[in-house]
Amino acid sequence: MILTVTPNAALDDTYEVPDARFGEVNRVAAVHRRPGGKGVNVARVLHGLGHEVVATGLAGGAAGRQIEEGLAALGVPAAFTPVAGESRRTVTVVGAEVTMFCEPGPTVTAAEWAAFLARYETLARDAAVVVLSGSLPPGVPPDAYARLTRLAPGPVILDADGEALRLGLAGRPAVVKPNAEELARVSGTGDTAAGIRALRAAGARTVVASLGAGGVVADTPGGALRAALDRPVPGNPTGAGDALAAGLAAGLAVDRPWPDLLRNAVALAACAVRSPVAGEIDAAAVPALLPHVSVRAEEDHAARPHE
Repeated sequence: MILTVTPNAALDDTYEVPDARFGEVNRVAAVHRRPGGKGVNVARVLHGLGHEVVATGLAGGAAGRQIEEGLAALGVPAAFTPVAGESRRTVTVVGAEVTMFCEPGPTVTAAEWAAFLARYETLARDAAVVVLSGSLPPGVPPDAYARLTRLAPGPVILDADGEALRLGLAGRPAVVKPNAEELARVSGTGDTAAGIRALRAAGARTVVASLGAGGVVADTPGGALRAALDRPVPGNPTGAGDALAAGLAAGLAVDRPWPDLLRNAVALAACAVRSPVAGEIDAAAVPALLPHVSVRAEEDHAARPHE
């Protein structure tokens, strides 16, 4: 089983507005409302691929109920800890460009966080891989991801930003998956290789840096690799990172060799870009994309072997 953790789950609204203009009245062509938050999106992708997965995290209020009901309707197993506050909503406007509006989330009490930790420890014992994703709501300790990583018996993938990522590195996660902007923010440099070295020095065992249309650069136990699609994929990129994380988790769960793991994960990310809604992919399209993903060795970014 793969366990995904979304401390700041959300109810996601996606508006398709082909000619969106800020400062004017816009007519929405289509509305998609789904349970979301990064870990929830990872769980939905994994479920769509036929993997055994459980989504956990914190959820509260009417939005929290809709998140849980939405996952149940999709057939995704979930085990959320209730909170008194109202879970957040996000709004994504998809037009010529993609714009997101993200609420901060509910304030979590110490008792609610303790209840979540107890449930998490039980779930993590049965997990082949744990995926920790997204922002931390107010009230959750800033080093939460480090503690959750240490509590997990198996490998952990960390996909976060800012302070949550910086402090989470102390837990020594098996894989850290920043995008280019997140890598620059946490490392203090815009140089990908230097940023990867900084994250490994801070505790990451493997770093997979997502570079958008440039694919990924991964510092793996077998050396540094770059995996990229041979053609750009138009669409909505907001769910691509979550699909990439899903591919990494699926590969780690069966100990797939890193070149194959990265090829599959990049193909999944490309499929996600084609979908107007984060967390959804056309699984049948993945095999056709795999031959278009190249994987090649890069100059090593950090000393090996791993500890």
